[in-house]
Amino acid sequence: MRLIVGIALALTSTLTGAPAMAREPLGLFGGWAAFKDARPLRCYAISEAIDARAGPGWRPFASVANWPGREVRGQVHIRLGTVKQKGAPVTLTVDGRRFTLVAGGADAWAPDARADAAIIAAMRGAEGMRVETRREDGKRHIDHYNLRGAATAIDAAALACAGIG
Repeated sequence: MRLIVGIALALTSTLTGAPAMAREPLGLFGGWAAFKDARPLRCYAISEAIDARAGPGWRPFASVANWPGREVRGQVHIRLGTVKQKGAPVTLTVDGRRFTLVAGGADAWAPDARADAAIIAAMRGAEGMRVETRREDGKRHIDHYNLRGAATAIDAAALACAGIG
């Protein structure tokens, strides 16, 4: 458990560059953790890919974030395990349901809030998901995620930024 929290803290510092100590842990739920940052106010659920291999300076993760000051709720963000090939699509698959993400470099997002909501709804009832693209060398790349605990971590993050948690 300590290892997962440590990994989550290290991953989250890559999101903003802020030191991990600025984060308030909200809980560990299966393979997912939830955190709250005070400045700027941001709450998020995060998990590392189960087959994670370190990329050039990072590890792949999936997160769902809430930024109250920006009026953003439930924003899906994927850090790929590799820099993707220019023009290559990034596809997120949750129990057979496919979503095309908007991507650049090693990061990918849902194209809009409606797609974010659909992805989160699919994640809630699923056991796993995968993110697929092509590496810069053209080879296929897939990151896999265990979704056990994802719904609870997503809810904890949403409640914390709603002032309830």
